[in-house]
Parts: sequence; C-alpha cells; structure tokens
Amino acid sequence: MLSAEVLSAAVLVALALDRWLGEPPARWHPVVWIGHFLGWAGRRVAPPAGAQAAALDGASLLRGSLAWCAGAACVLALAAGLQLLLVQAPAWLAALVLGLLLKPLLAWRMLRGEVQAVEAALALSLEAGRERLSWLVSRDVTALSENAVRESAIESLAENLNDSVIAPLFWFAIAGLPGAALYRFANTADAMWGYRGEREGRVWEWAGKWAARADDALSWLPARLTALLLALPAGGLSWRALRREAARTPSPNSGWPMAAMALALGLRLAKPGVYVLNEAGRPPQGPDTARACALAGHSLALLVGLAALVLLVLAAGGAHG
Repeated sequence: MLSAEVLSAAVLVALALDRWLGEPPARWHPVVWIGHFLGWAGRRVAPPAGAQAAALDGASLLRGSLAWCAGAACVLALAAGLQLLLVQAPAWLAALVLGLLLKPLLAWRMLRGEVQAVEAALALSLEAGRERLSWLVSRDVTALSENAVRESAIESLAENLNDSVIAPLFWFAIAGLPGAALYRFANTADAMWGYRGEREGRVWEWAGKWAARADDALSWLPARLTALLLALPAGGLSWRALRREAARTPSPNSGWPMAAMALALGLRLAKPGVYVLNEAGRPPQGPDTARACALAGHSLALLVGLAALVLLVLAAGGAHG
C-alpha cells in the first residue's frame, strides 16, 4: 500500500497541476473516456420514447444496473492496477505520478472559470449570459432573468465544488486512486443517465435509476463535508439552518453545498418552480459571483491546508521513528 505521506503529497501535486495547467486534452481525459462509454452503453440500456410500457421498468433497470457495474468494474480495475505499479517506486516518484493520475478526476480551475465566464457574458447582454450558462447547466435557460442566470451559476458552483473537487478528493483519501475514479464514474453516470422521464429521445426513469442511487450514496458524506468547508470561512453557520435549507431541494445531497453558499453569502438562490434557498436573503448582484468563487476557493484552501498538515505530521513522525 502507498503511505499516507504519498497520498497527501499526491493531492498537493494534483491541485498544483490543476492551478497551473488546467484540463488535459480531451483525447487523454479519463472523464471524457467515461463519457464515451456511458454514451455508447446508454443507447443500449434506455428504451426509445414510445416503447411499450413493459420495456420501461424491470428490464431497463436490469440493463442499466449491469452496464453501470461493468463500467465501474473496469474503472476500478484500471485505477487499482495503475496505483499498484507505484507501490515499489520511490516516494517522491509515486507522489508525482499519482498526482498526475488524480488531476483529471478533479476540475476546480475549469469550474471557477466557467462560472466567471457566465458573469462576464452577462456584462455584455442577458442573451450572452444565458448562452454561456447553458454550457454549465442542463436546465432550460431561455426564459431566465439576469438574476436567475446569476443564481444558477452560483448554485452550479456550489454543487460542482462537491461533485468535481471535494468528493473526488474525499474518496481518494478513503480508497486512493480507485476511490476517486469510481466516484467520477458514478457522478458522470448520474449526469448522463440519472433523469426522470424522457431525454434526447430515450426514457431514463428506470434505465438510469441505479446510476442515480449510486451517486446519491457516494455523494452523501462529501456533500455535507463541502457544506462544512463552505461554512467555516464564513465564520460558521448553524447546522440546523443548513439542514433546513438543504431539505428544500429534491436532491438528498446537492442542497447542502448550495444551502451553505446561500447562507454564507446572505443570498437568495432558487430554481424556479422547484426550490428557494434562504428566502430572506437578497438576490445576487454582479460582485456576488466573485464572492462565491472566493468562498469556494477558501474552502478548497482549507482542504489543501489539511492535506499539507497531514503530510508534515506524518513526515515528522517518520523522522522521529
């Protein structure tokens, strides 16, 4: 097994690479490869719209579950094999290579850049803001007001801070590279398959149910950790208030980081017809996007500091041992 020092150092390497280099080219990006597999498999597990009702339940659930498990097994095997190759390597080399492998499984720089791009587009026109937001969210943006566009961008920042940054690091700490890779597979599968009803000519109600539930299970703890990390830089928030606001969303997890963001910044965040978070807050204004990005960055810095502290403590313990 790789030591805790190597794992902690790999986190710092991955975050440094993310800061300096951003995302690797699509042809070398493992999350893109996962997306290709899920797209191919999805066309085979989800029945086309208009299929007989019998094809929409048990058979779809079975096909979706088996395809998910097959993909997850491949991802786990590949990640475990790559990590195993580093066990006998010098610690510095293992940390460097492991950080290189971990980096594509998290995407802080890209997330922050996309949210900032929405605000920059809004400064040009509402239509430009809507268009840029459509790169970031799957909801219909055509009728959103300026405030609603900004709210959606900030909500997406909070939700994806968990999905794209904190949760992969959490599972990396628990189970190494296989843990982070499995989480990214599950989260990508939920994003592509976890829909109710029809999407892109196929019915996902049952075909994507396993993917949605698996992501719910794997995101449960990280979502609450993300909420805590967002609350701490803001001076701490009432856990009761966080839980109350998070419960207003239909998701068991995404409401937590969004509620923490809303409460920490004193903002009202809403998805029309679905939920309103911190209803007593004020609508977000232009500077609030930068404030939200700064808060998310401070939350990530807490995690980096924790990783560095663990590395120093373990290194000191090894020196005295």
